Formats: sequence, C-alpha cells, structure tokens
Amino acid sequence: MKKSILRQTSAYHRNRWKILAQGSSIATIASALLLTASVAIAQSPPAATPKSLTQKTAPQKAATNKPATQSASKDRRKSTAVVAVRPALKSKLLAQASPAPAVTPGVTAQEKADFSLWLKDFRSEARVAGISEKTLKAALDDVSEPIPRVVELDRKQPESTITFDQYLERIVNTNRIERGRTLLLENQALLNAVSTQYNVPPQYIVALWGIETDYGRVTGGYSVVGALATLAFEGRRAQFFRTELLKALKIIDEGHITAGNMLGSWAGAMGQSQFMPSSFLSFAQDGNNDGRKDIWTTLPDVFASIANYLSSSGWKADRNWGEAVVLPTTLDRAGLDSKNRKPVADWISAGVTRSDGKRISFDPNVSAAIVLPGGPEGPAYLVTENYLVFLKWNRSLYFATAAGTLADRLVEAPQPDPYAAPPTSPVQTPAQ
Repeated sequence: MKKSILRQTSAYHRNRWKILAQGSSIATIASALLLTASVAIAQSPPAATPKSLTQKTAPQKAATNKPATQSASKDRRKSTAVVAVRPALKSKLLAQASPAPAVTPGVTAQEKADFSLWLKDFRSEARVAGISEKTLKAALDDVSEPIPRVVELDRKQPESTITFDQYLERIVNTNRIERGRTLLLENQALLNAVSTQYNVPPQYIVALWGIETDYGRVTGGYSVVGALATLAFEGRRAQFFRTELLKALKIIDEGHITAGNMLGSWAGAMGQSQFMPSSFLSFAQDGNNDGRKDIWTTLPDVFASIANYLSSSGWKADRNWGEAVVLPTTLDRAGLDSKNRKPVADWISAGVTRSDGKRISFDPNVSAAIVLPGGPEGPAYLVTENYLVFLKWNRSLYFATAAGTLADRLVEAPQPDPYAAPPTSPVQTPAQ
C-alpha cells in the first residue's frame, strides 16, 4: 500500500515539475521545490538514523516480508537524501523565492518608481512654499504610489447620458425632501443665526448640504492627499491638482484637520460641503469659534462655510433663485441662456408666465434670464443673479436648477398624500 502511494506521489511531482518548467519563474519553482520536499517528508516513514552519526548499530531483526522491507528501506534512503539536501539548498532557494517588492494591481513597477521621483520633487516644492516637515512627513510618508481606482474614475467616460428630468427626479426625491425638512427644523436656531450673519436663507444652505453629501451621510472615503497626489501625477489637469494638493497640505499645516482624517471624494472634494482645498481656504468658516474650520464633523462650521460661499459669491437676500415658466410659441428658444439677461418686466411683456399660472413673483426691475437645462424642448426657468451663484458652486445647469428646486421644496407646505387613509376621529371618552 505504502509503495503504491509513494509511486503515485512521485509521478505527481514529476508531472508538476514538467508544468512548472514550461513557463514559471525561478522564484515559483524554488517555492514549489520546498513544498515538494515537505510533502515527501510528511508522506515517508520515519527516516533511519545514518550510521555515521551513531556509535553502535543495533542488530537487525529477521525480515518477514523481504520485498516490502527492501522497498521501504529504499524509500527511506530517498527520504533521507531529501532531508540531507534541504539544509544545503534552503538559504539559496529562499533567496530566489523571496517575493519582489509589493506593487498594487494596476500600478506597474515603473509607474511606482516614476511616482516616487515625482513625489520627491513635489516635497521640495512644498518646503519652498512653507509647509512644515512635520506635515510633509504625516501627509506624504504613506503615499507611496498612485491610487488605481482614482485614475480609473478620472479617465472613465459615462456610458449613457442622463436626462434633466431623470436627474431632477433622482436628486430632488421624496426622501431627500422629507429628511431636509426634518433637519431644517432640528437645526433651526443654528441655521437662523448663520442666515442672519451671512444674509442667506436657511433652505439654500440645507439644499446644498443635501445634494452634496445627502446631509453629511456620504462624504467620501478617499485620502484627499493620496487622491490629489494621484491626479497631479497622472497628467490630466496635472497643474490644477498639484496646486490643490499644496493647498491641502496648508490646511493640515494650519491645524484644521489631520492628514489621516482628511477624507473626501476621489477628486479631492472634502467634508460635508465637498469643498476643494482652494474653496476651503477661500470660504471655510469657524462657526463655533473653537479655532478650527471643521467641515467634516462640526455643523456650525459646515453651515457657516456654505453660507459664506454663497454670500461671498454674490448672493442677494432680497430675491429668489428662479421659477419654472411657460414660454410663448413666438419666443425664439435658440438664444436663451444664463447670459441673455433683461428686466423681468420685459419677459412678462414677451408673454412669459409662471408654470403654475400664478403671477411671476420677482420685482419687474430685477435682471433675469431664461435657462433650458433640459435642452430647447425641455422645461424653462426664469432665473435671477442667485442662479449664477449656484453656477459658481457647480457649473452644471442640472445642478443649479436642482439646488434651487430642492430649496423651494424644503419650505413649501407639504402636499397631502391622495392615497393616504383618511384621519380617524378621536375617541370620545364617556362622561362619568
């Protein structure tokens, strides 16, 4: 039985070596050789002690099964030979089998080497810009290679185009509206104080908060430093992201956040307001006066930073952002965009009316434009200068229109559900 097992094992390993030899590296073959030796030892009977290592050889007993005994002795000699060879080869085989330095899948050794040189050059630039050695060490020592997923997302092209109606339905959905109304009430005192300071109504602060991170729920889990370093190294808009990376280090250097806690999107947008580092340095506020501008975890800072962005970008507190309107068939839609502005009175004279049939609420002298975010055949909106402020935040007509629409939904009276069960009459307690 033992003889049969050993023959099968020997044949298995002979075939295994043939396969390995056809295209395997030295390291792979060496690792396999060590494994084979271990298997051979485990499957063999205990090896006889070599005579050269004993003072006296014990007398042999009479064999009852000579052929089997001879075969077993022969196999024991083979096993002993493996044991004898193994110490001599061990150090050499292990050296050959040692793995190469780890490289993340998707990052070649050459890319990793190039990134290391790039990072060395950037460190020098950051030192000249005044970034401390403490910050450079904390922020960059763990950044050893580009992040493949960031490169993939940056290069990825959308497979399909979402329509404006689909976008609006996705962004201004029932759950977001209801959650926003709840948070508007829960944070009413804080939001009113921020609104008074920056002259921005609370619903606009909450709307941007809701669209950017679903009210702080989804802020991104990428290292901002690692993501920006990857994008600056990769080449597409390299200078832009290199500048943002330098500003991210400045934020860390100023003590607002640690390098490890500076998390955000793959593109480097940070915190609950999703500010890029440049926006942070321009608009972030210390809302609770603790000496730090924390847009990651501190709501007074988050709200004040959003409000300051809008206020500093030209927000006008005496007017709305826009209204959905119906255009007359005589109006040429081809020339309508956010730059084609005229007094509201002129649009009214041209036959523009609100989509709900009500009177346009803007002052007739206010400058306004008509935008068609869904294209020439899509819905129309009469928008004020505040719409342009949304476009400074995000240059997408989809985004700007959704932000204004969500803000309106947060403060309008909730509409009754036509399918809801009618309220029950209160139970009357009989008089005693």
